[in-house]
Amino acid sequence: MLARNRFIMVLVVGVLLAVLSFSLQYLHLIPTNPVAEQRSHGKSRKRVSPVLHTEPPSPDPIRDTHQYCNYPNITEHSWEGHSLADYRLLSVQVMIRHGDRYPLYSIPKTKRPAIDCTLSDKRKPSHPLLASFVNHMALGGRGHWDASLGSLPRLPNHSSCEMGELTQTGVVQHLKNGDLLRQAYIKRHNLLTDDWSPRQLWVETTGKSRTLQSGLAFLFGFLPHFDWSRLTVRQQWSTLFCGSSCDCPARNRYLDQEQRRQYRQRIADAELERTYVAMAKTLVVATKTLRAANPVDALLCHFCHNLPFPCSSTRTTTNSPPEGACLTLQHFAVIRRQQKDDELERREAGIYRRYAVLAAHPYLNRTAARMERIAKGSQMHSGREEAVFALASAHDVTMAPLLSALGLEGAGFPRFAARLVFELWNSPDVKDNGENERKKRGKGLDNMFIRVLYNGEDLTFDTAFCRDHSRSIAQPLCPLGKFLSFVRRDMFNIVDATSYQQACHQTVL
Repeated sequence: MLARNRFIMVLVVGVLLAVLSFSLQYLHLIPTNPVAEQRSHGKSRKRVSPVLHTEPPSPDPIRDTHQYCNYPNITEHSWEGHSLADYRLLSVQVMIRHGDRYPLYSIPKTKRPAIDCTLSDKRKPSHPLLASFVNHMALGGRGHWDASLGSLPRLPNHSSCEMGELTQTGVVQHLKNGDLLRQAYIKRHNLLTDDWSPRQLWVETTGKSRTLQSGLAFLFGFLPHFDWSRLTVRQQWSTLFCGSSCDCPARNRYLDQEQRRQYRQRIADAELERTYVAMAKTLVVATKTLRAANPVDALLCHFCHNLPFPCSSTRTTTNSPPEGACLTLQHFAVIRRQQKDDELERREAGIYRRYAVLAAHPYLNRTAARMERIAKGSQMHSGREEAVFALASAHDVTMAPLLSALGLEGAGFPRFAARLVFELWNSPDVKDNGENERKKRGKGLDNMFIRVLYNGEDLTFDTAFCRDHSRSIAQPLCPLGKFLSFVRRDMFNIVDATSYQQACHQTVL
């Protein structure tokens, strides 16, 4: 009897322990996998709350497109002009992509998006400077213009936008850009004063009205005093801003190879092909015709302006979709997804990077040379005036290779009104323990530093030329010398050359 009671007691205790153990595991108070727990925490004996391990979020083409639109009513935080104590800003060079524009292509058998390209401060989006900007542009005859720029309209002016025309959104984007950088460089660092000299400002643009107008809107927001009589606008004949160094056969061959890669990637995408077929059926056009019309360009305009997607305006047979059948957000998302996939494959293939190095070098070389002149002039206290602010108003096909050449391929495709900024800084002198009153930190350009910012974000230490630089308290910025060496020699390593001329004229396999 006693033995049976003991057995029952042991059994009950065992059941209670099992229930308690299960409860503790369920409440995460003891580890269910001691090996995994030990591996996770190493030598630490602290108990930590469990972490849910999830897959990283997949790319969202619609969210990315909102960022591409660059809505001007969104508040932006930027790092332009932020500096360490006693560092002096010597110069700023900016490249912008033009602002929001009307499509360059139309989708067959659909109505064009109804957008008014005249400017009115009574229509959204607007800006406090818009009305004054419109009035000042009427006085543009007092300015100085290169080549055919003087014949271009200084404002978008069609009540029904023409192909490629800058919209009011595009103007407002660059009034905002200019005003933001005025706060950063004029208000904070006094880079230019009200009586700025024409020699202190360098402005260049392509011969398209959208880049000229974007540049003027930017300058109107930026300059402490907008004065036509002191403004000279120069024309770049190539969208690459290559000036007198455009002859580069190897660059063209790399571009041809990259375009063939893009074509292969597109035709191999089965979902994209099915989407084009469905879109063509909806609009009652041949798939080949629709694809040739580059429909994503027009769809981006509809999306960024919150307009309904295009609908079919014809019905040819009883088997055709009903009149008014429309393209959808799902169609658009597939095309945008393929574009993002192509960006990833482009980086892995490496062909575009080779093209980009040769495409971007002439602009980078002029940027580097201007920085070096200013740095040396500052050290010698030269009386010669140099352009302390330079603006290049360009296109996506200008900025995309520039980002790639700098090693910033992860920055993504340039959005409307994107801006890329190069800042030149001079570090303070260092006391010399009383032996001399002052002593420079080093010889030559050792106390000159560069910052590279894209859309307000400091990406200096993501660039190819400063990615491996060891920052320290004594030297927290990227030395200008690294940028100069990169532009003049190191950037050609990827094409097995030591100079631009050699790289341009060697055989491309």
